[in-house]
Amino acid sequence: MKKSLFFFLSLSLFFASCGGSSEEAEQAEETTTEESAPAAAAPSNEAMLAITGGDDMKYDLTELKATEGQTVKLTLTHSGKMPKESMGHNWVLLAAGTDVDAFAKEAINAKDNDYIPAALASSVIAHTKTIGGGETTDVTFTAPAKGTYDFICTFPGHYAMMRGKLIVE
Repeated sequence: MKKSLFFFLSLSLFFASCGGSSEEAEQAEETTTEESAPAAAAPSNEAMLAITGGDDMKYDLTELKATEGQTVKLTLTHSGKMPKESMGHNWVLLAAGTDVDAFAKEAINAKDNDYIPAALASSVIAHTKTIGGGETTDVTFTAPAKGTYDFICTFPGHYAMMRGKLIVE
C-alpha cells in the first residue's frame, strides 16, 4: 500500500513538474489544430503521380487520376534490372480518340525519338523518355479536359500489357 501511494505521489509530481496543466496542453493542441486546418483544406493545383514498370512488362497501376487544368508531375520508375535496349519503358499519354494500336505500330520505328513517331506527335499529350532498369524519369504537363485518356509504353511489343487510363475529373 505504501509503495502504491509513493508511486502515485511520484507520478503526480513528475507530471506537475513537466510544466503546464492539462488544460493548457488541451488549449495548445486546439490552437495547433485550428491553425493547420486551413492549410490542409486548401485545394492543390498540382498532382504528383508515380507509376512503376518492371521486367515483367507491367505497370503497377492501370488507373491514374487528375483534375482538369492541374499541373501533373508524373514519375516513372523502372523497377527491373534489364537495360533500356532490351527492356526499355516509357509512359505516353495519348490524346482522346487516338487509335492505340495504330500509334503503337508506328512507334516501333521511332527508336531515335523515344518511340514517339514524329508523324503522330499531335496525338501525344505528354510522354517521358525511355529508361532502363533502375532508372527514373518524370514529365510535367497540364491535365487535359475532363475525360478518360489512354496511356501506354511504346517500347516495341509492350503496349499490349503496359497500358492504362488517366481519368481527368
